Amino acid sequence: MLPRLLVNSSNVYEYTTRTLRNNGGTSKFKGPWFANMDFVITSDPRNVHHILSDNFANYPKGPVYKKIFEPLGDGILNSDSESWRAQRKMIQLFMKNNKYKELVEKNILQKLVQGLFPILDHVSRKEEIVDMQDVIQRFMYDSNCMSVLGFDPNCLTIEFPEVAHAKAFDIMEEAVFYRHIVPEFYWKFQKWLQIGEEKKLSRALQTFDQFMYKCISTRAKTENIVEEKEAAGFDLLTAYIKVQMKEHGNSAASSNKFLRDTATNLLVAGRDTPSAGLVWFFWLVAEHPLVESKILEEIRAANLVKKR
Repeated sequence: MLPRLLVNSSNVYEYTTRTLRNNGGTSKFKGPWFANMDFVITSDPRNVHHILSDNFANYPKGPVYKKIFEPLGDGILNSDSESWRAQRKMIQLFMKNNKYKELVEKNILQKLVQGLFPILDHVSRKEEIVDMQDVIQRFMYDSNCMSVLGFDPNCLTIEFPEVAHAKAFDIMEEAVFYRHIVPEFYWKFQKWLQIGEEKKLSRALQTFDQFMYKCISTRAKTENIVEEKEAAGFDLLTAYIKVQMKEHGNSAASSNKFLRDTATNLLVAGRDTPSAGLVWFFWLVAEHPLVESKILEEIRAANLVKKR
């Protein structure tokens, strides 16, 4: 089925949607026998609920998945069974905390007012073309770094700076995608020789890990000082460090790997899915002026109610 996919590569989403519609919402893709590209695509909410909720234990990710997603380490997106349950329970506990909810709301509002709006105003006045996917990814990366790491990398500015750890983050994700579309022996051979995409991945991992371990070290020092801890807010890394210190003490160097993997997984989950959804939302609004008008009417009506 690969030739058909390549022919439709310029409109891959429309092609996939059409294929799913013609097959009742679920379709199996057969790739070349040597490429490890056989997979099932579904848009049926019942299937998604069955796999991710009702019968999650029946769908382990397995060792092959973990090898491909090596940059994620042992975080929740790469784990199964008891490890997955324990991490999920802890994440849910932190995310239901009112302090964390307030922090996320505050961070997003700050990035909207100080980052996204000024950029959109600027390109609108200059009548410049801007890549909305890049803009929204920068917005989500900054927001998530603030909520997860307690650190603002300031990727979302009018200058569109190239931030080393953010660029490394992108390269890591590209390498994982690359591992999906080439035979396992090929990317392993590249890794062994340190050439091609695997060489890029190794360098990106080194850059990103230096950034992550620096954040962990900084937050751990802050956690030891009560006054600074209270001022720092409730970012997830600080919350995890607090738990780790209770369990392992201050000399828990072995737990730094867990903190690195956990924070990396949270950044991956918190950036790409929301940013992809927002980009599609803006595209759909742009394609449907009537919907845009109704949204603007609701915003104006809400503002009038607030003023009253």
